[in-house]
Amino acid sequence: MVAPTFNLPGWVNWIAQDADGAWWGYSAEPHQHDRGWYENEVGDCVLLGREAPAPRWRETLQSIQH
Repeated sequence: MVAPTFNLPGWVNWIAQDADGAWWGYSAEPHQHDRGWYENEVGDCVLLGREAPAPRWRETLQSIQH
């Protein structure tokens, strides 16, 4: 899956979309829960934007190459 283009803060190393269509950026690889993703207690996260929910949102997790 190709993610939309976002103006990412330099600390964002991962992005993923939740089941509701929200895209998030994470400093550390997030964990999955039943309807989305969450930071893994050692990182930060930021809401990047919203799109139509993806039926296969679990496949949206991507590492960002800096």
